[in-house]
Amino acid sequence: MSFTRADVKQAISDGLLSFPVTDFDAEGRFDAESYSRRLEWFISHEISAVFVAGGTGEFFNLSQDEFREIVRLAVKVVDGKLPVIASAGLSVATGSAFAKIAEEEGADGILLMPPYLTECPQDGLVEYARQICDSTSISVIYYNRGNGVMKPASVQRLADACPNLIGLKDGKGDMQALNRIIKAVGDRLAYVGGVPTAEIMAEAYLAVGVNTYSSAVFNFVPDMAVAFYKALRAGDSDTVRRISREFFLPFVDLRDNKSGYAVSLIKAGTEIIGRPSGSVRAPLEMPSAEEQKVLETLIERAKGL
Repeated sequence: MSFTRADVKQAISDGLLSFPVTDFDAEGRFDAESYSRRLEWFISHEISAVFVAGGTGEFFNLSQDEFREIVRLAVKVVDGKLPVIASAGLSVATGSAFAKIAEEEGADGILLMPPYLTECPQDGLVEYARQICDSTSISVIYYNRGNGVMKPASVQRLADACPNLIGLKDGKGDMQALNRIIKAVGDRLAYVGGVPTAEIMAEAYLAVGVNTYSSAVFNFVPDMAVAFYKALRAGDSDTVRRISREFFLPFVDLRDNKSGYAVSLIKAGTEIIGRPSGSVRAPLEMPSAEEQKVLETLIERAKGL
């Protein structure tokens, strides 16, 4: 761990956040050499934190041994330049195990994913998150999405109970609910936009005080992703509107063709730009040849935006 809780909170409060895919070889095994090159490329751009083995990085498809190797490699490559945030989740026991691995390998924090499968009562969500927070000393960002969505009172209870909880990532896109959380909990936490293709809601996030978001398309159009973020923060609505119209809206249309494409299209994009990361693992599927051609057209268009 290279960064304090205050450092991590500051890093995720402002600046573009990157979520690299996880590289697999032709046999579907973790490809450490390719992943190392990807991370080196990532940190050569203007970003404020690196989230490894996240949703885009197929956390849900990784073994604990693979996860350990990924975190160890990321900490080595990033070398203290930026905070490295890994993931944890699924169950209390498994989430605590992932958090322990992340801490042992030098990560600066974890993104706490929702519990696996079952619907959850609010008290149960707070207890799930509290136990995993208590299992580690590093910073925790709670991912408020799926079957793990907490209401404002629950977020407040968790923040009161866990000093190492430093942030909340929104994966729901309900601005009224998010605004209520922000108004209730205030600057006790940092807030991150985290719906799939978060750029499409970036203006709405900014309006409620969320200054940053996770960018998956950074994996294949990093320059455009950074330009969009800078335009957003500068109040350059013309540029934001133009990039949204020319790239993000048609990308979201393509993404909505099939469940899981929020990850699969990102991997397809890395192949198109000459930085291949292998295929996704089941239950996800790679896009069709026709869909990849559409994506290729969008990537070419992004060069002029």
